[in-house]
Amino acid sequence: MKFEESELLKNLPTQFFATLVAKVNKKIAAGKDVINLGQGNPDQPTFDYIVKALQEQALRPINHKYSQFRGLHELKVAAAKFYKDQYDVELEPESEVAILGGSKIGLVELPWALMNPGELLLLPDPGYPDYLSGVTLGKVNYETFPLRIENDFLPDYDEIDKEIAKKAKFIYLNYPNNPTGAVATKEFYEKTVEFAQENNVGVISDFAYGALGFDNYQNPSFLQAKGAKDVGIEMYTFSKTFNMAGWRIAFAVGNSSMIEAINLIQDHLFVSVFPAIQEAAVTALLDPQAKVEINGLVNKYEQRRNAFVSAAKKIGWNAFVPGGTFYAWMPVPKGYTSESFADLLLEKADVAVAPGKGFGSMGDSYVRIGLLVEPERLVEAVKRIEKLKLF
Repeated sequence: MKFEESELLKNLPTQFFATLVAKVNKKIAAGKDVINLGQGNPDQPTFDYIVKALQEQALRPINHKYSQFRGLHELKVAAAKFYKDQYDVELEPESEVAILGGSKIGLVELPWALMNPGELLLLPDPGYPDYLSGVTLGKVNYETFPLRIENDFLPDYDEIDKEIAKKAKFIYLNYPNNPTGAVATKEFYEKTVEFAQENNVGVISDFAYGALGFDNYQNPSFLQAKGAKDVGIEMYTFSKTFNMAGWRIAFAVGNSSMIEAINLIQDHLFVSVFPAIQEAAVTALLDPQAKVEINGLVNKYEQRRNAFVSAAKKIGWNAFVPGGTFYAWMPVPKGYTSESFADLLLEKADVAVAPGKGFGSMGDSYVRIGLLVEPERLVEAVKRIEKLKLF
């Protein structure tokens, strides 16, 4: 017997990057030395002090039982302390912190938890593609707002149609930004709170790359803006800060009613995260070694950024210089779309990049470069591209 997928699953957006992965794997299988700059997966191992903490916690029989539905109190306390130490933001652990099995879960489940079918969500263009999964699963509508280079890839709230702004229930923001590498300021977040209050719009700040700021820039948290907790939440993942992408652990913080809704839907979907991982996450946040390791990681990404941007500039390929994340957002040469350019680089130069179209229509004149190989490989990729004489 064959059972047909539900209409809900049929309407899910195509996983755009699955196609890219298939193309890259095909080239590698053919014996080609592909420099893969199309990925967004941290290439460094989880810090040793966190791995050791997991090993110790995994041996404790108490952690072999079902987790508490809403996560360990100790992790919520640690998240609150982390936000106080890093951003001077006060959080009440039980009512203003939710534990997530990765921030993607929180971002995708939020429309289920806080929106009704047909209500409106505002999304950035370009933006993280999986935001659209939440749109489909929640059966909500969405409008996009453009992120333009002239505004350093920050939204211009005056550009959003006033009727759409009034109709919207929530807005998603992501800084430091995937895919552009743009960073936000405290002043921008203050404007965001004003926009939210004027239009009765809730804010979801996707702070996945919060620890990754270059040139000594300390990325502000949305929650540092006055009144931010009244209008929204922020989601913080361990994936990028601590190289814990495969561990699937994150948290949401902020507005208590939004946190309660997330907790309630998760009561029905999950039994939280393996307790030993949560205990290791406490160590990740609070151990004094964290600062040393994170600083080293940021320096590594900054060295890679500098190597790539400098090499690209020498061949006339000028980047929007990223202020954070581990990406570079590179313009496509005239006569190409992001997909045709990406296909050309893979076919003729054995260099894989992510087509900007996968992040939205506003991204089609760019490709995203993942700074997730060593500087020598980044420079080699540029040398291969230079031979195509496109710039």
